Amino acid sequence: MAKQSPTTAPTVLRVLLAEDHEMVREGIKALVNAQPDMEVVGEASGGRLAVQLAQEVQPDVIVIDISMPELNGLKATERIRQVCPHVRVLTLTRHTDAGFIQQLFAAGASGYVLKQSASAELVRAIRAVAAGGNFLDPQITGKVIGGYISQQARVGDDAQGELSERESEVLRLIAWGHSNKEIAARLQISVKTVEAHKANTMKKLGLTSRIDIVRYALLQGWLEDT
Repeated sequence: MAKQSPTTAPTVLRVLLAEDHEMVREGIKALVNAQPDMEVVGEASGGRLAVQLAQEVQPDVIVIDISMPELNGLKATERIRQVCPHVRVLTLTRHTDAGFIQQLFAAGASGYVLKQSASAELVRAIRAVAAGGNFLDPQITGKVIGGYISQQARVGDDAQGELSERESEVLRLIAWGHSNKEIAARLQISVKTVEAHKANTMKKLGLTSRIDIVRYALLQGWLEDT
């Protein structure tokens, strides 16, 4: 009787979930565990716990929400990539702002999925980033590419997204709610200079409104100082 060659067990992707809303987390868990090639190996309700569990369970992919207590998704992603460089991070959020996406990819995220998308997109995204690729939700791909092309046309080959110390200072004060006049007095510069710094920073970061500035500040952790 001929010997049968041993069968190789299928590879199961080990997924860590970081989401502070229990109902949402349970829904994602059920979806992931329903896949034959995926398994949830840990759950975190906050950013700090997500970093801790990433080191403990060493998952293949972390699905992480941007808005979480203790440590937001951006900061958690940065730390996870530092301590577990082999772990792939997939962000899950309702935000469609190009500025959010740029910051998260710069922090080391490999994918970006919208919560309002079909569940199949999340499954596709997990498989894509686990395989070493990047994933951008189809609902926002056109918006991001269009924004990138228009930004390239405006600033050419200049460094993008790199703020000077003074530009960061002005943006932080705007996010805190100070008027241009108040910022000028505080920094001992003219109102026109404040306006110029504001325009430059918004151009570099692809921001279009004060709400975008506040969201950017939240991701940077600036508002925690207050």
